[in-house]
Amino acid sequence: MILVNTDYITGKELEMLSLVKGSTIQSKNIGRDITQSFKTIIGGELKAYTDMMNEARALATKRMVEEAEQLGADAVINIRYASAAVMQGAAEVIAYGTAVKFK
Repeated sequence: MILVNTDYITGKELEMLSLVKGSTIQSKNIGRDITQSFKTIIGGELKAYTDMMNEARALATKRMVEEAEQLGADAVINIRYASAAVMQGAAEVIAYGTAVKFK
């Protein structure tokens, strides 16, 4: 499966299939949440949240690819990511793009 954030793939003629997406909502445990809140006092990277968001993006991407594979797609183009806080310490990540088949 080819994944790109452009609306074309060089040298390929594309047939658009459908919008595909994958999403997840992730949170850290309360212990991590408390230790990360102390980090905001002194500044610096909140590594636990960075890791959480990386895991969330990977899972959302995997789910998007699975949806594209069910359609028989060869690639997903124009991939975008969005995130939003759902509640304190929890975030939703969505990956979406256009599933395409090569002509």
